[in-house]
Amino acid sequence: MKSKHDTIRIVMAEDDAEDRQLAREAFEESRLANPVDFVTDGQELLDYLRGHGRYADRDVELPGLILLDLNMPNKDGREALREIKNDPVLHRIPVVVLTTSKAEEDILRSYDLGVNSFITKPVSFTGLVEVMRSLAKYWFEIVQLPNGYNHERH
Repeated sequence: MKSKHDTIRIVMAEDDAEDRQLAREAFEESRLANPVDFVTDGQELLDYLRGHGRYADRDVELPGLILLDLNMPNKDGREALREIKNDPVLHRIPVVVLTTSKAEEDILRSYDLGVNSFITKPVSFTGLVEVMRSLAKYWFEIVQLPNGYNHERH
């Protein structure tokens, strides 16, 4: 049976095709019922969120959670995070950085820009599944999200 939390959309910004595939498999393995969309860089993420570019003709609902890689081509995760957190419509969407970086500078800068959590990607598939389970439990069972994240953008 689906809960109201199953309708909260997730968008993951990840440029590496293999990492996207592993994430898809980890979502499935962790039995995450939420709809998940993937974008390949920060600019595509912003287009997705704002309904621009190739997303202009689609009614894509705003996600309730953004999973964000930092190191991507075009517009990287840091630039996208800055724009999201400075946007009056998007700034409340929780953003979790999920990256290979362990650099203290990246961690500090991400929190300075308003990230909600910073997670270093696990090296094993089993570790990734556990991260996805933990994210789902925390963001969709424990945390109270603002109303409206499962509605279409305005």
